[in-house]
Amino acid sequence: MKASCAALSAILLSVSLSAISTAAWAADYPAPKQGDWVVRDFKFHTGETMPELKLHYTTVGEPSGQPVLVLHGTGGSGASMLSSAFAGELFGAGQPLDASKYYIIIPDNVGHGKSSKPSDGMKTSFPKYNYDDMVEAQYRLVTEGLGIKHLRLVIGNSMGGMHTWLWGEKYPKAMDALIPMASQPTEMASRNWMLRRIMLDTIRSDPDYNGGNYTSQPRLMKYAITAYGIASIGGTLAYQSQAPTAAKADKIVDERLAMPITADANDFVYQWESSHDYNAGEKLEAIEASLLLINSADDERNPPETGITDAAMTRVKNGKLYLIPASTETRGHGTTGNAKFYREQVQQFLQAAPQQTIESARR
Repeated sequence: MKASCAALSAILLSVSLSAISTAAWAADYPAPKQGDWVVRDFKFHTGETMPELKLHYTTVGEPSGQPVLVLHGTGGSGASMLSSAFAGELFGAGQPLDASKYYIIIPDNVGHGKSSKPSDGMKTSFPKYNYDDMVEAQYRLVTEGLGIKHLRLVIGNSMGGMHTWLWGEKYPKAMDALIPMASQPTEMASRNWMLRRIMLDTIRSDPDYNGGNYTSQPRLMKYAITAYGIASIGGTLAYQSQAPTAAKADKIVDERLAMPITADANDFVYQWESSHDYNAGEKLEAIEASLLLINSADDERNPPETGITDAAMTRVKNGKLYLIPASTETRGHGTTGNAKFYREQVQQFLQAAPQQTIESARR
């Protein structure tokens, strides 16, 4: 992947930490369409209820195509999955998710993008959501909002990858195939949660945060985001190639700290806090769909050397792992933002995965 340091800095500080490229519509697939759907009286895992939960979504292709659900990472949105590096490698003619054959659905998750979120006005009174809540909202959008009862594929990156694991467990008959990426089904823990916890505590302890009632974005927020980004995304070999001297390392840090923050602090805290109780490791045997896990060998958040992913995969009946080799071209946890590293594997996987007829996939 040949993203510049400045481009990577912009991504990190715009909080699309799991993506590699900025969103851009590629002209070789149909123009994306936007939509909104409101869930009435949505009940969160805490017992809190929202009378109206707005879910924004993007679609590519026609509803007559095979339905595919695409799930974005933390801090992202449907727009972040329309990058040239992702959509441009997958959605075009002859590509693995050719939008002339597939109906691609990309929700803005609860708390993200143009869906309901704390910064809409509720601030810290917004219900505390977790990944189970987000997946339930996605399911209701697909089944009730769009009238689809069976998906050809659920594919997600980073947080979206963790959501994909939950889809397979919570709704095992709802899809033919699953492709979780940059994720593992085991409990949120170890360095991944430690770094998230420190980042969130740094923001909340900033006097500017004022318990969520700030008048301007907390000044420490950019330092917290930058530190987490450098520690958990980028790739060891790539960083060594980009910053082999202290002067070049300082330049990268200075560039990242100079980037404006576009995220709202309450939205940001909610988004990252929502991962705290994630654990898809308890119900792996429930997954019925064919599953292809795509991870990178240099993923800082999901390091393969722990062996926990390999152990979990032995419990997935129809699952296999594709591990992208580390190189100066990969970007650690961000590698899967670029589909050139795995588009052939996705194509082969979908060709082999059993499927329902499209007529039985709709109400």
